[in-house]
Amino acid sequence: MAKLRLGPVLDDKPIKRTVQLSAALDAELGAYAEAYASEFGQRLAVEKLIPPMLERFISTDRGFSKARRPKPEPSSRRAPIAREPQPKSSA
Repeated sequence: MAKLRLGPVLDDKPIKRTVQLSAALDAELGAYAEAYASEFGQRLAVEKLIPPMLERFISTDRGFSKARRPKPEPSSRRAPIAREPQPKSSA
């Protein structure tokens, strides 16, 4: 069996959210729960697997990580003035 990206699920204080899933996604989550039970020997409800799946997704999303970084403050230094190249002197 392939190694799952999701590791063991830790118990945490939950905050209840309600979401609607497509039937296809619900079936995939059920299949994932079966694979999880097979790999870790622990059968968990899909509802217990979704939070760590979302945490993993968010923590590995580079675009999201980049968007959350604070924007650098504008520098008070002036930009360097572009100068024309000096002709080379031949001696």
